[in-house]
Amino acid sequence: MKKSSSLFLPLTLAVSMAAGTAAQADDMTSTGPGQIQSVFILPTNPREGRDPFYPESTRTIEAAAVASHTVEITDLKVPGISGTPGHLLAIINNHTFGVGDEGDVLTSSGRVNLRCLDIQPDYVLVEINGQVHRINLASP
Repeated sequence: MKKSSSLFLPLTLAVSMAAGTAAQADDMTSTGPGQIQSVFILPTNPREGRDPFYPESTRTIEAAAVASHTVEITDLKVPGISGTPGHLLAIINNHTFGVGDEGDVLTSSGRVNLRCLDIQPDYVLVEINGQVHRINLASP
């Protein structure tokens, strides 16, 4: 009898550890108000941080400068809107966007990343740096 009880204890421990690991995995994958999210801040100068794999690179600093520059909405032009009523397409500074599309366009102040939120027959709603802007269709 002693042999069977000595085998039972390690088996019980293994099962309880596996159940605890599964519960931890459920806690980590659950979505809710206590969910942890990663936050990445791009450095604006070398003293704030650097790329650990390429310490001499200034790529992250340049990316932060591009992301933070201001855009003149008057630099964005919509020369045309086309497509079917259920699927409109808009041309913004020579780049074609559909609803939900994201991309870079060239302006006089530099490259701008925008996301197309809505397209109507006479205007386009875009999001730039978290702000929503309305761009009217250019008059011929």
